[in-house]
Amino acid sequence: MRMGQILNGYEVVTRPTNADAGKCIWAFARKDGEEFFIKEYLDPKRPRPDSMGSVADKKRRHAECRRFELRQQRVADALRGDHPKAGNLVLTRDFFVDGTRYYKVTERIAAADVRPHELDATRQLVLVRTLADSLSLLHENGIVHGDLKPENVLLHQPEGSKLHIAKLIDFDDAYPVGDPPPRTVVAGNPLYGAPEWLGYVRSEPTFRQADLTGAVDVFAFALLVHTYLTGAPPEHDPRHESPAAAVLAGSRLRWDHALGGDWHEVLDAMTDGVPTARPDVSAAAATIGGLLGRSGDRPPGRPAPARGRSRVRINLTGRADVRPRGRLRINLSSSPLPDEGNR
Repeated sequence: MRMGQILNGYEVVTRPTNADAGKCIWAFARKDGEEFFIKEYLDPKRPRPDSMGSVADKKRRHAECRRFELRQQRVADALRGDHPKAGNLVLTRDFFVDGTRYYKVTERIAAADVRPHELDATRQLVLVRTLADSLSLLHENGIVHGDLKPENVLLHQPEGSKLHIAKLIDFDDAYPVGDPPPRTVVAGNPLYGAPEWLGYVRSEPTFRQADLTGAVDVFAFALLVHTYLTGAPPEHDPRHESPAAAVLAGSRLRWDHALGGDWHEVLDAMTDGVPTARPDVSAAAATIGGLLGRSGDRPPGRPAPARGRSRVRINLTGRADVRPRGRLRINLSSSPLPDEGNR
């Protein structure tokens, strides 16, 4: 991909970069007067008949590409852009192959230069609530985001509004509940990954694919909430390289003392070392909303005046069911891959 290139009708209008993109490069593009975000995947590469490599190597690469396409399609099928909660999901607009490379196109979102911990409680509540609604929609449809971190949440200020909302992006590494990619390729961020994700990546025998559910996102959501409220993620035992590693070793995370005991209680629940003991996103967001609601417009991180401590109550719910119901159809039929049976 290069500036000025036209890919499937999209004109690349900025110089491509791989900043915060992992195994991709990205740029902004234009088509029919609209602006888009376009991403080129560096891996996997789709082999052509004249590509180098043995027959066995090409067959292996075809199979890898087929799995990649199917995972993209399963996520697209599970998420509907016309759902009432989908307004803040930045979903795929187009997914295609050009030569040996895959491309994904989404809406271009203007990110606001804002520090959430400097906002008042009402505006913080809007951020948390909009992010929770997006995660809740994913989980209701049996999808785990799998790579929830600050870089994958764009803070957007709609035109004419004084509020900021959270736009959830980058579903490249999303997967159906309990069915993540193999340990060697599953994505995630060590600073926001959940203990069960870390154990799975480490190939620890007690952690299986089935353990990676929406609770993975709930763990990361707790760390994001703490960052939004205080300006920094929670501290953890320095003997461990990450929050997940600390919790996996039986250590608790250290929340900002200014948040107060009720906040500590809900955040402890969301980062419990046992995934099934964590509340679902909706229950956690409801409790967080109640805490922010009684904060008024005080500076962030300041506890309420003492009036007798009220306990936080979190009702745990069951896991989300998978109910695929998508609208986007990924069409790569111009150069079809071999069927599953031909791998």
